[in-house]
This record gives sequence, structure tokens and C-alpha cells, in this order.
Amino acid sequence: MDNTMILREWFDRVDSERTGSITAAQLQNALAVGNLNFSISVVQQMIRMYDFDRNGTMSFDEFVALNKFLLKVQQAFADLERGRNYLLPDDVHEALVKIGFSLDSPAFYTVCESARNLFNSFDTAKQGRVTLDLNQFVYCTANCRI
Repeated sequence: MDNTMILREWFDRVDSERTGSITAAQLQNALAVGNLNFSISVVQQMIRMYDFDRNGTMSFDEFVALNKFLLKVQQAFADLERGRNYLLPDDVHEALVKIGFSLDSPAFYTVCESARNLFNSFDTAKQGRVTLDLNQFVYCTANCRI
């Protein structure tokens, strides 16, 4: 069975009302089944990126285009991870350029430095990982827009 047939079966299951399109909430729930947990605002942005007819939902053809993009992103980052289980800023920059984003290097590295500084402010034991309570998480998301 080729990828288009698999995607069609998946799409048809998600399109439970048989409208020929899926909403952001339906897409979010379906992605969560595959352990891809995105906020509704991120899923809405995904739909906006590929909503070629601008109707606010995702048709099958739009879904196929989104799937191709997500696979391209996954492959770009996997290629650069090199079995290390982490990415360096240069890897992230290269992957983003590889998938088609035109990035100004100084701006990208400034954002990376800001994110690292924010992370380090919570990693007081210098373990390379942090556990945040809800208030800390909200603070980080408000102060580190990447």
C-alpha cells in the first residue's frame, strides 16, 4: 500500500463527519494519537500554512502537502542529529535552511543564545535538564518566542 493510500485511510478516519475536510481540533486529536502533541494554536498555524482554498479547514490534498512538509522537516533534523540524541545550534540552522527557511545567521544565533540563557537560569545544578512548574513554564513561554 503506497503512502497516499495510507494517508487517505487516515484522513477518512479523522473526517468522521465525511465533509471532505478536517478542522484544527480533529487534526490535533489525530496527531496526538501518534504522540505528536501540538497546541491548538500550532495546529491552526499548520492549517493556515496549507489551507490553499482559505476555508479554515484542511482538505485531503492540503493534508498531503502538510504531510510532505512534516516528513521533510523530520528527515532534515534526523540527518543532522547523527545518532547523538541532541542537536547543536549549527545543526538546527542547517536543518531550517535545508527545509527552505531563509534565515539571517546573526538573528538566529541571538535567539539561540536567549533560549540558552533562559534555560541556564533554571538549570542551577548544571545538569542539562530542568523541571518547570506551571508558573515557570508560563514565564518561559512568555519570554522565549522561537
